[in-house]
Amino acid sequence: MTESTKYLLSEDRLPKAWYNLAADLPVPLPPPLNPGTLKPLVADDLAPIFPRAVIEQEMSAERWIDIPEPVREVYRLWRPSPLIRARRLERALDTPAHIYFKYEGVSPAGSHKPNTSVPQAFYNQQEGVKKLATETGAGQWGCSLAFAGSLFGLEVQVFMVKVSFNQKPYRRALMETYGATCIPSPSPLTEAGRAILARDPESNGSLGIAISEAVEVAIAHDDTKYALGSVLNHVCLHQTVIGEEALLQMEMAGDEPDVVIACTGGGSNFAGLAFPYIREKIKGRSIRIVGVEPHSCPTLTKGRYAYDFGDTAKLTPLMKMHTLGATFMPPGSHSGGLRYHGMSPMVSHVKELGLMEARSYHQTECFAAALQFARNEGIVPAPESSHAVKAAIDEALLAKAEGKARTILFNLSGHGHFDMQAYTDYLAGKLKDRVFDDSLLDEALADLPVID
Repeated sequence: MTESTKYLLSEDRLPKAWYNLAADLPVPLPPPLNPGTLKPLVADDLAPIFPRAVIEQEMSAERWIDIPEPVREVYRLWRPSPLIRARRLERALDTPAHIYFKYEGVSPAGSHKPNTSVPQAFYNQQEGVKKLATETGAGQWGCSLAFAGSLFGLEVQVFMVKVSFNQKPYRRALMETYGATCIPSPSPLTEAGRAILARDPESNGSLGIAISEAVEVAIAHDDTKYALGSVLNHVCLHQTVIGEEALLQMEMAGDEPDVVIACTGGGSNFAGLAFPYIREKIKGRSIRIVGVEPHSCPTLTKGRYAYDFGDTAKLTPLMKMHTLGATFMPPGSHSGGLRYHGMSPMVSHVKELGLMEARSYHQTECFAAALQFARNEGIVPAPESSHAVKAAIDEALLAKAEGKARTILFNLSGHGHFDMQAYTDYLAGKLKDRVFDDSLLDEALADLPVID
């Protein structure tokens, strides 16, 4: 009998509710603070930038939140996504480990990001919003919100980190194909952008700067709201369809993961796969959860757990999270989606509670792992996802060295079809590992807000 490679759920098994980890945390999540009063945030504080339904989800402690049927209807375009056993990679590594990956690159936009862009667009359209402003790093989120906006009749304006805007023209083209406007950030269109350009006309930008520009636009226009692709609770919530499906698919495979792995930038794809498994860990299941980040932007491994702003211009609420400092400018890299100074408050809290591990890698070793994966499994990973691939290979080789079987599950959060310049640079020996400057980190952390 032929061994299965893919484990596929039928559409009628698509999750009907998102899972909210806040309901099961042994210690409650520290609340976000109003930066003016330093008091816990209330719903009205978020009303200028988010629709009411999203605000309610952001603050909810309910364990399950129903997925609206119009959202599930769109999800059916690509969900449930496949769980794949990487048998060819296992043989190449000569490992006793079983390696599985949840493949989110099958979405129309090519990544996990539509899991949240679709509900966010739906809720905004339901409340009469006409336009969404957002930021994007490598472009996966911008493409995903552009896709969702096209389905729900919303105008979308995307501020794309300038280094990625220049590196990834085809992601810009995809956004424009879906009808969105893509602007390099920092830009002269906002006060935040103009201030950065006045200090550094050649600035490559950062997610923190792009967030400032998008939030500024949303606050200034009554018909416009802000949409965020990572970090906040409601985004992590929407992504949990990944892990809920994976639980069912691993059961189909007759296997259980010993270790669950995902890359971490703002925390959304990690949360999507890991949070349902962290629920199981809290219940007593023995399982390791690993978040993997770039060595050039090591938020979880070198950042401080403190209240900080989510953006460079300090327009957002204060959040308790692992942070490199809102003014920290990460070195340029091809993993633009992981170049964020902060980490999701929920993911940060999970790390503080000891429910997960974190590690960092240089980009060249991640690209080496991505090539090995592509040449065995056929899928070219997004540079961000290559960090999870590298960690999964390391775990499989450790199992080989120890002579112990181990089941590994990782999230392949997107394909790299629009990132081929990065692969071209790597293959030509042009891709270099960026040196992390601790003095710049110290300078940024010295500017953290003082909370009594």
